[in-house]
Order: sequence, then structure tokens, then C-alpha cells
Amino acid sequence: MEYLTLQSPAKAVVREKMSRFIAFAMPAADPDEARSLIADIANQYHDARHVCWAYRCGPDGSLWQVNDNGEPSGTAGRPILGQIRSAGITNVAIAVVRYFGGIKLGTSGLITAYSQAAQQAIEAGEIVTACVMQPITFTFPYLAMNSVQRLIKSWPTRITAQDFNNTCTITLEIRADRAEELKARLADIDGLSLNT
Repeated sequence: MEYLTLQSPAKAVVREKMSRFIAFAMPAADPDEARSLIADIANQYHDARHVCWAYRCGPDGSLWQVNDNGEPSGTAGRPILGQIRSAGITNVAIAVVRYFGGIKLGTSGLITAYSQAAQQAIEAGEIVTACVMQPITFTFPYLAMNSVQRLIKSWPTRITAQDFNNTCTITLEIRADRAEELKARLADIDGLSLNT
């Protein structure tokens, strides 16, 4: 399954009636990483009046959360999430830091400012297509090394861990939609066993 996400973190600054909104759009693999990235921004900008945020995770974007962080309900987190959805991206966290400029913006002014800041941060980044990856771990005798290496090199995989001894273990990642096919090919190698 493919989905759209951000390649790397991006930033934008919007000024509205002397208030400054600094938006950070960041790739996040899951909700835990999203909350951690947001917490880092909040710590870095601890002197700001508000750090409002939203994240959307999962290949289908079904995991999401918003926070208005003291702004009137619905004026910050939801507009930020709206921009994430509008861009069609997921596995993304956006935090918008607000430095109050002394002039109240009102509900519609806040919604507009937070939306624009989030939108500009997304536009400052590069949207890329990513795939849902699945890990496969297997063990095999050292004598089967050449067969394993030949097979792995002919597939679009990424090795994430390996241990070579009398019995060898490899963990790799492959697109989830090709995992079963690769497992079937691996199972044909003598002495190889898939770890479930």
C-alpha cells in the first residue's frame, strides 16, 4: 500500500496582526514519534504563548489527534489537521508556535492564521510517495549464505539486522504487498526457517 508523506522536516512563518506563527511540519512514523517531535518543539519554544498541533498517522491516516493548547476550542488543532488532510499526506506531525503580538485575532482570524501556517509549512516541504513496509526475519545455516544473498539481491529489500555465525539470522524490510511472495521464495532454500 502506498501513501503520501513528507520527505523531511519543513518550516514556515506567518505574521498576522503582530502575532507570529512558526509552523513545523515533520515526518512521523507513528503517534509516539509524532508526540515526541511535538514535545521537542514545545520544549524548544517554551517561552511562546501557545504551541498548537495536529498529527495524522497510519497508511490510511486513521490515527490522528489535535490540540488547541489554550487557544479557543477548534481554532488551532483542527485547522492544522485540515491542512494535513487537504494535502493528502499522513505520517506527519505539525506544530505551530504562536508568539502573541498584543492584538486579538478572534476565532476566524485564528483559524485562518493556523491554517495558513500549516499549509505553508507543508508547501515548504517535499511530498513523497512511501510504501507500507513489512519486516521479515529468518535463520539459515551458513552453508546457505550464497543462495540467500543471491535471492535478496534480486529483490527490493533493505536489511535492518544481520548476525552471521554457524546459524545466521537476517531481518529485512520489503514492501508489504510483496512480502508473501518473497517468503515463499525464501522457504525454498534448504535449511532456512522463517521466524514468525
